[in-house]
Amino acid sequence: MAGVDTGGDSGGRSKHKKKHHKKKRTGVRIDMTPMVDVAFLLLTFFMLTTVMRKQQTLEINLPPDNKTKVEIAESNLMTVYVDENDKIYYSEGNDKAPHGIEFNGLKDFFTNKEKSNSKIVILLKFDRKSKYHMMVDIIDQLNLAELQRFSIAPLTDDDKKFLSKAS
Repeated sequence: MAGVDTGGDSGGRSKHKKKHHKKKRTGVRIDMTPMVDVAFLLLTFFMLTTVMRKQQTLEINLPPDNKTKVEIAESNLMTVYVDENDKIYYSEGNDKAPHGIEFNGLKDFFTNKEKSNSKIVILLKFDRKSKYHMMVDIIDQLNLAELQRFSIAPLTDDDKKFLSKAS
């Protein structure tokens, strides 16, 4: 572990002359082996007990060009609106007014819409003041309903006027 070097005779000096006597220095030698053993033990412990988990990410495919326009039949389009108070509304095709919907029923709602129209495309419009977790939660509901065709857009002033017609 540790040892103390007590030194010895300085060698070559005569024992008879005692004019000036120097104190013997004691050297301390610390054995680093146990500390290295403990360090490697801790390193292996943390490496073996750490959970290696792949990060969960949401993959979003963006169009290659902002000027690209995609034509969709109005009968295949459903728009979901989220206002600044995180209230959810939807409209389909030529609806004159949006309809309110609760978050708890979204998965079943999306599943039923997909069963009735397999070509449905969902446009999600979020107010900039709405909470981010609402967007993530709605996209999660779309994934649970196995709907892969959706798009995200900001809520415009015209959309806010349209939402004021909600019953």
